[in-house]
Amino acid sequence: MRILIATDAWHPQVNGVVRTLTSLARTLKGLGVTVEFLSPEGFPSFSVPSYPGIRLALPAPRKFAERIERARPDAIHIATEGTIGLMARRWCLGKGWPFTTSFTTRFPEYIAARWPVPERLVYAALRRFHAAATVTMVATPSLMAELTEHGFSCLGMWTRGVDTDLFNPTHAIELDYPRPIFVSAGRVAVEKNLEAFLSLDLPGTKIVIGTGPQEGELKAQFRDVKFLGLLENANLVAHLAAADVFVFPSRTDTFGVVQLEALACGVPVAAFPVTGPKDVIGNNPVGALNDDLRLACLEALKVSKAACREFALTYSWENSARQFLSHVHRIAKTKPDRPKSFEVVGATVPG
Repeated sequence: MRILIATDAWHPQVNGVVRTLTSLARTLKGLGVTVEFLSPEGFPSFSVPSYPGIRLALPAPRKFAERIERARPDAIHIATEGTIGLMARRWCLGKGWPFTTSFTTRFPEYIAARWPVPERLVYAALRRFHAAATVTMVATPSLMAELTEHGFSCLGMWTRGVDTDLFNPTHAIELDYPRPIFVSAGRVAVEKNLEAFLSLDLPGTKIVIGTGPQEGELKAQFRDVKFLGLLENANLVAHLAAADVFVFPSRTDTFGVVQLEALACGVPVAAFPVTGPKDVIGNNPVGALNDDLRLACLEALKVSKAACREFALTYSWENSARQFLSHVHRIAKTKPDRPKSFEVVGATVPG
């Protein structure tokens, strides 16, 4: 089986969507499935205002069609709602090809944090985008309930996994900082709500791993915090595993894969009781959820590191990949015969 995944989020971006798709492709390969990505790579692009490091592609219709033609997919999945996602959706609708989508980013909340755009208008646009899909995949039950309230339909569950060989407590290094060590990792941007963590009166040391547009502002405001910048792979694991508590202050993430990564390192999670943390942590003895984030941080110090690791071992990427496949198989069975020519916005490419 050949799956083409259309995504605006791709390397060199470092975020949960890119990590999820990379892990999914690697796992699907082990299940005998070929995955190809229709990404911004190779297309002209432009920077997104107020979002440094993020670029949106401007594909020429003919080149876009050629990429699909070369992939010869049995199924198409649209992972994001940017320019790549919009063009893939338009192509599928024009050709009568069923497709699946995934709701991975809370754009209504992200946009509202930057510009005075009512969330209901953005949700309406997203609802229209995903309504054409056979299945819209979501990562958690609580997100599914929220989207249902917003009028989304045809929702299916696609949870996430963690590489427990890479994210392992045995890889911890010694950090020469006063303990306890509270760490947060991810994009340093306003929607991540880092200020809620950094402003807390906590003992020991606070660490931030990652970069982003709010980094300079937060460094100037919180001079006692250790900003380590972007860490990846073994270096990231070494620092995560060295912490006492992982703090996840975001109120807008749809899942938060980094929570699983911290738990796999034997580090308990402190977070607000919102979508993502509610589904990952819930009532499991692997962290603390509280509207008082300071109290959650202090309670998480009492959690067993061994329990965190044991819990993370139940989240495999193979289970996640099989869940994804169960939805994709629905459209692979019903897709029309591959057309002899591909027409996209007036461009025709011989088949």
